[in-house]
Formats: sequence, structure tokens, C-alpha cells
Amino acid sequence: MLGELTHFDDQGASRMVDVGDKNVTDRLARASGLVRMLPATLQRIKDRGIAKGDVLEVARLAGIMAAKRTGELIPLCHPLPLEGVAIVFSFPDERTVAIESQVRVTAKTGVEMEALVAVSVAALTIYDMCKAIDRGMSIDRVQLEEKSGGKSGHFVREVPPPPAVT
Repeated sequence: MLGELTHFDDQGASRMVDVGDKNVTDRLARASGLVRMLPATLQRIKDRGIAKGDVLEVARLAGIMAAKRTGELIPLCHPLPLEGVAIVFSFPDERTVAIESQVRVTAKTGVEMEALVAVSVAALTIYDMCKAIDRGMSIDRVQLEEKSGGKSGHFVREVPPPPAVT
């Protein structure tokens, strides 16, 4: 079921949604994404053998910083006083860094965009730090996994995405 597009007025003009009358609730969002690369690139990341530094720690900090600035990056997002941002990396295979973010806030609007921005910027940072040795890297499947709080209720992604073609 599709909801209405709330970022447009009756004449089709863009607008920031007025959340003044909404209730303050605890809100959480989780997002994920993948960075695919050559096995040798991933091994160098794991070994902390990239000349620019510890790729995953720089990517983690970049993702956290980006989540805090989402309202400046996405034109119609509200600036939010985030209470927690966590970014976790895992390695589902020899070619892939999986990224998951979790963002929490007590506010009148959700943090889905903050979670998605955190994953996106973390992935872009990995690409930036490793592009000198692997320009063929790809960023895949940046997506919302879960959100809770607010009027629209709890969402959890139920269907796993199809396997990527490698």
C-alpha cells in the first residue's frame, strides 16, 4: 500500500512537512549496504594495509558524521538531535564488506534517512580510500532494514534481496 507523498503541497510545490502536531516518540532505523571489491582489496582492508589508514574506522566515523548532517544534505529532511548512531561491518564473503547502521532518536519524525545516509557515506568512504588499487568496486543494495516509532508503526524488511550477479 502506497502512502501519500507528503513533501508536495496541493499545487505540486516542494515543502518540508510540518511535524509540529506530531507526538514525540522513540524512533529507530536500521539500514544496510554492500561494497563489493577484489578479494585482494578486502584482504588489505582487513590487514589495515591501505596507505590512507584504517579504512573501516575512517568509514565508520564518516558514516556517523554524515548521519548527524542528514538535514543539511537532503533538502526536505528535518535536522534531528540524534541520540545514537552505530555502524557495524562484516564480511559475508571474500569480496564483500557489508555495512549496517542503526540510528536512534526521541523526536517527532523518523531517522530512516539518517540510517541510509550513514551507510551510503560509509560505503563511499571505503570506495574513496581504496580506489587507487581497485576502481572496479561497486556499492550495492543500500536499503532500509527496519524502522520503528511514529504513526506508521514498525517496519521490518521481510524479503531478502536477490543475490547479486558477480
